[in-house]
Amino acid sequence: MAEAIPILVVTDKFLPLPLKGTDMSRYMVERTFPAGLHIPVNAAGAKVCGSVVENNAKRGVTWVHSYVSEDLGKTFCIYDGPSPESIREVAEMNGLPVDRVTAVSVLDPYFYRG
Repeated sequence: MAEAIPILVVTDKFLPLPLKGTDMSRYMVERTFPAGLHIPVNAAGAKVCGSVVENNAKRGVTWVHSYVSEDLGKTFCIYDGPSPESIREVAEMNGLPVDRVTAVSVLDPYFYRG
């Protein structure tokens, strides 16, 4: 019988660490919008997103990008910030729900290429 070869070995390299050259860490924020997330694709929507970015900057938080579920009921947002507490603070400032804040790091298939 052939020996099983692991396809992924998790080491401390995959633990959430501060971003290189900063005191910031990366977080995934899960949110639920019972009525769905509806941001208009116009000047009003741009103003809403701009306000979020401004409020985040006040606490040293950067919104990197978000993934939205097909039914618009859940978002999975990637943020850089100094702490989970700072992420929660800006969410409150922006009137956004927070289900969970998880410290994350990137793992992609290109990591294993020399």
